[in-house]
Amino acid sequence: MFDISPMEISLFDRALDWHSNGHGVALAFVIQTWGSSPRPIGSTMIIRDDMLVEGSVSGGCVESAVIEAGINAIKTNVGRRLNFGVTNETAWGVGLSCGGQIAVLVSPLGFGGVEREIIARFSADAMARRTVTLCLDVEDGKLVHQSSLYLHKNSFFDEASNLFYFVYTPPRRVIIVGGVHITQFLAQMAKLAGYGVTVVDPREVFIVAERFPGIDCVMGWPDEIMPTLELDGRTAVVTLTHDAKIDDISLKVALASDAFYIACLGSCRTHAARCARLSEAGFDTVNLQRLRGPAGLRIGALTPAEIAVSILAEMIAAERMPQLSQ
Repeated sequence: MFDISPMEISLFDRALDWHSNGHGVALAFVIQTWGSSPRPIGSTMIIRDDMLVEGSVSGGCVESAVIEAGINAIKTNVGRRLNFGVTNETAWGVGLSCGGQIAVLVSPLGFGGVEREIIARFSADAMARRTVTLCLDVEDGKLVHQSSLYLHKNSFFDEASNLFYFVYTPPRRVIIVGGVHITQFLAQMAKLAGYGVTVVDPREVFIVAERFPGIDCVMGWPDEIMPTLELDGRTAVVTLTHDAKIDDISLKVALASDAFYIACLGSCRTHAARCARLSEAGFDTVNLQRLRGPAGLRIGALTPAEIAVSILAEMIAAERMPQLSQ
């Protein structure tokens, strides 16, 4: 499974800038792989008419042929599919680490390919954390349609229709309430696992930047900050303060959202009292069943780092194996 990153989407903005400045531009997408490939389906490269490129579709000599095809697409306004297959003995020469095959679709930006207005809209939707899809004809690289309604999570090639679906879903992220000791471990671990991380705490002493290098920290009350973060189905929320007046208001916001994982630190007795308070606040049994408490998988964790591991593992399971993580 490969999530298209915001960095990949930023290539579209760069392509639009090039095009606006009078350059011809082509887009290249990895549409299929077999065996070993250093770049997964959905990987993107942009090619300018003077052979300036950004992004990557293989990391090796395959890209020379892709660049050449991109220049040709710019000149002819016609895209094409490129197929590369190599043996183990020659794999390193073309950037396929131990043999395999890769298919790349090259499409001009503008007439004959993907209209710049569509790319601009796609980029805007992606930056607004909306799932959005480009559908391209693999025969000539032409856009078939663009949609924000298609629900498939990952880019894929449909051989039956000969169409490639480039799918962007918002990057997964976790909002951690409380800049406590466990958070110092969990924030870094979650970042390494590929989550965007935001730590929210109204207490200045807990939210100083030195405690969380490289992590987005926001000082303020969670019921004021969290609604501005637009919690969605790719968002996890973990409350770690042990302070009911902070945790409860955070959970009320999270339970009113589509967050895929909501967890709270504390003992079973603490969690029961928490659920009772939320029930009195109007949350029904179905809502309260979404709460994971005490937070984390039961692995006998004792230290802050071990507790962080258990929470991260439960969060990953809730996303990857929701049917098994309840």
